[in-house]
Amino acid sequence: MLMNKYILTVFLTAAATVSAFAQANISPAPAQSKLTYVLGAKLHLGNGSVIENGYLIFDKGKITGIGDATVVRLDMSKGNLIQANGKHVYPGFIAPVSNLGLTEFESVKATLDFSEIGNINPHIRAIIAYNTDSKVPATLRSNGVLMAQVTPQGGMVSGSSSVVQLDAWNWEDAAIKKDDAMHITWPVVPKGRGGFGSRGPVITPDVLKERAQNAINELDQLFAESKAYAETAKPAVTNARLAAMKNLFKGTQRLFINVDQEKDIIAAVNFSKKYQLTPVIVGGDDAYLITDFLKQNNVAVIVKQPHALPNSVDDDVNMPYKNAAVLANAGVNVVVSIDGYWQQRNLPFMAGTVAAWGLDPEKALQTITLNTAKVLGIDKTTGSLELGKDATFFISSGDALDMKSNHVEQAFIQGRDINLDNLHKQLDKKFSEKYQLKP
Repeated sequence: MLMNKYILTVFLTAAATVSAFAQANISPAPAQSKLTYVLGAKLHLGNGSVIENGYLIFDKGKITGIGDATVVRLDMSKGNLIQANGKHVYPGFIAPVSNLGLTEFESVKATLDFSEIGNINPHIRAIIAYNTDSKVPATLRSNGVLMAQVTPQGGMVSGSSSVVQLDAWNWEDAAIKKDDAMHITWPVVPKGRGGFGSRGPVITPDVLKERAQNAINELDQLFAESKAYAETAKPAVTNARLAAMKNLFKGTQRLFINVDQEKDIIAAVNFSKKYQLTPVIVGGDDAYLITDFLKQNNVAVIVKQPHALPNSVDDDVNMPYKNAAVLANAGVNVVVSIDGYWQQRNLPFMAGTVAAWGLDPEKALQTITLNTAKVLGIDKTTGSLELGKDATFFISSGDALDMKSNHVEQAFIQGRDINLDNLHKQLDKKFSEKYQLKP
């Protein structure tokens, strides 16, 4: 027991040392204090358009001017000038469906706060557990990911996500849109019945189907009761679970459904229509098989990371790479995601893969900017470089969707010039100096 306590003490001390070394002197950036011009860069607007030699003006956190620098004479005597000739400007990338800020060390249970006990948890709000002191968001900012949808996981009804910007003192400062979506996992019949060496009795297909149907019935009952509760002016008894779903039926919250197989996607969409809801499909491995159905029902799809294996042994081995392009080219609003929290820094390269497998590069950019903003309900304020929107963008010396040339030199969140230092850069500097390595 004493040895266990000693090991635990050493581990926690080491973790604290790493945390103290990482970003000890990095604070959220102050509000923008002066009008600023960005001149001469290639502007990727995030809506499919590009301005080859553009200018961008922002003040008090908002974009106040944008256009072609070759046809406009600008008076830059009253503001700061950022000369960006030969560089690229992009709207801040948005990471959807992530447990970012809800977990820190995967091996330390006390730092995992993305899943609650129980199967039905609509009252869970991820935003109040979001940790702005996490060391992970800084690594994302360095690759242009400036916003994220912080999402609960676990159970059939996981709870509400919220959209945050990644440079804040606390979750109240970070929140861009609170409780933007309710997340559920659609009950499905498992494909297998146990592998070699599995213990216990074999469960028959009929039993598995019955279990899945019972779960769907339970979900149906929850939605029916929640809808009735939302339509009741003054419920006699307060029910936290039912009350948490009011915004879903008022239309101010979206329904995100995790589901992959063709028949299950159709069932989930039809279930949503029963309650006058338009869902967003998360995962959607088989979505490419029903593009017409999805388009007719105005259903957006958040596809899984392209760097993955196919959902079925009968699928084209390259289908995960092509899925987003097939959907987008068919007219479906498609968003690209990536698993986990620490991997989110690679989100732009997932969009780059999509561009390499059938989607126009600027449309691929939309899958992590404006398309995502539309799905999250924040497209009026962010997601693209347009007049009146938040000045949340970054400047890169190369193609931000290309792992080899992406190099974020400066980034702004709501006009604030944020610090791009992070633990990875600090460790690189530390050991480069130790071993006298040259860049």
